Amino acid sequence: MYKELNDKIRYSELERGILKFWKEYKIFEKSTAAREGRPNFTFYEGPPTANGRPGIHHVMSRTIKDLVCRYKTMRGFKVYRKAGWDTHGLPVEIEIEKKLGIKHKDEIIEYGIEKFNQECKKSVFEYLDDWEEMTERIGYWIDLENAYITFTNEYIESIWWALKQFFDRGYIYKGYKIQPYCPRCETPLSSHEVAQGYEDVKDPSIYVKMKAKDEENTYFLVWTTTPWTLISNVALAVHPEVTYVKISHKGET
Repeated sequence: MYKELNDKIRYSELERGILKFWKEYKIFEKSTAAREGRPNFTFYEGPPTANGRPGIHHVMSRTIKDLVCRYKTMRGFKVYRKAGWDTHGLPVEIEIEKKLGIKHKDEIIEYGIEKFNQECKKSVFEYLDDWEEMTERIGYWIDLENAYITFTNEYIESIWWALKQFFDRGYIYKGYKIQPYCPRCETPLSSHEVAQGYEDVKDPSIYVKMKAKDEENTYFLVWTTTPWTLISNVALAVHPEVTYVKISHKGET
């Protein structure tokens, strides 16, 4: 006979009781150890950055990750689940720039790149306790004790090793791709980094004179909406079916 549940049940207390049971009897660890000799299924978590507090979107993504691993466990696989912490990227750097009152890249160089990196390293685990509490509270099974950390030499060298394997097999080639670029940081940006501070702004269009190569005192009058590209322009765009006119103005054509 099962114990009857009444309408006075408190789900939060039930959850905490289950979590306590899992922790006390190491149920997560046993789910792996009990499947010795079974086919492996290895899961490396796409690592979050722990220098900001977790949000509800992290709960949603971790629920899906946990669901896949639990399904594989129920199918009889020995499921390794390795947590990770992302300690690179603009979110970390921007946090330290705010803390130090830095506005431009030159100020980072003046402050000292090594000192700046050390500040970044100190900040990346500022909210680690919050992350670990959230992870445990939602019942997300993941190995936090042996998490990989992206700034460690062990992790960096493992990436170099993986890239070497790709290179040796001919999978790496040189190509070209248009990337969002930050003129302040002088670095390409990922879509996630762009989304963190993206805003639509209005820029003025301008007219500039471009000297004609074979005619004295004659210029093309050029209109552009992207004046910041002028320093790298090498050609003008003209239309074969548009009528262009020469106009004399203050001694210039």
